[in-house]
Amino acid sequence: MRDSAGFTRSASHFTDRITADGRDGWPVEAGRYRLVVSRACPWASRSLVVRRLLGLEDALSVAVADPVQDERSWRFTLDPDDRDPVLGIRFLSEAYRAREDGYDGPVSVPAVVDVPSGRLVTNDYQRITLDLSTQWRELHREGAPDLYPRSSREEIDERMEGIYQDVNNGVYKAGFAKGQEAYDAAYARLFARLDQVSDHLAGQRYLVGDTITEADVRLFTTLVRFDAVYHGHFKCNRNKLTEDPVLWAYARDLFQTPGFGDTVDFDHIKRHYYVVHEDINPTRIVPRGPDLRGWRTPHHREELGGRPFGDGTPPPPPPSAEVVQPL
Repeated sequence: MRDSAGFTRSASHFTDRITADGRDGWPVEAGRYRLVVSRACPWASRSLVVRRLLGLEDALSVAVADPVQDERSWRFTLDPDDRDPVLGIRFLSEAYRAREDGYDGPVSVPAVVDVPSGRLVTNDYQRITLDLSTQWRELHREGAPDLYPRSSREEIDERMEGIYQDVNNGVYKAGFAKGQEAYDAAYARLFARLDQVSDHLAGQRYLVGDTITEADVRLFTTLVRFDAVYHGHFKCNRNKLTEDPVLWAYARDLFQTPGFGDTVDFDHIKRHYYVVHEDINPTRIVPRGPDLRGWRTPHHREELGGRPFGDGTPPPPPPSAEVVQPL
């Protein structure tokens, strides 16, 4: 939702958790749940990256929504007969209403749906990935990395909170601001935080410790969209990502790491932002650029050391049905 000048993100309405002990009535169970995402959405993209890194593809199936919503929100028009083949629904809102009769609030991704009942379980984007790391351990692949190590959680949480407020959500605060003062404040906080993160990453490969953690996943999904949409579309234009040597190398390092770039669909990203946000882009023209070939160029971040997967191993290639068109 938006107030008269600034942008306020709606809180997740359904916050049940899927846990090993089933405390909320939703026990972890292979094949029971379906993760609904849009490859355009940075919040949903987090869950795609974590699911890949942990090897949960067989345990947690995925439904990919059309990046262009209509007035009924996320729809399954990428599938035959415009229906999700597992849930049998045309719109994600149907799972929301199956959970709460008459629900007419926001319909967001990521969302996890209980396949047997067709009911939404959770749309708590902040919690879903953490639970995949901590509650779904018995279903992780052999060699899965620990993305939320207990010994580092305080630092991870602190870094994620600052990045969420000023970067992940900050680009939206700038892009959807309805007044100059609100925009200026969001813009200032965004680039102050990016400068701080850039300084931090100049001396180490990852945000916390020497391995990839949840904090890196959350920063990556904003950085990978920065030049394609946030720089121009959201007026976050002090500089491009490609003009910050540290952040650009860091983002390329992650993009080239199995589990990150192979979940990114720039076509979905660009069409969603430029077509759906008609108040910002009334012509709905989707720009041709930027040139994406740079994402595959050498980054040299390995010179800083670090072990991307810790004591684990890279994930195998994605399932054939989930392969994204390569750059």
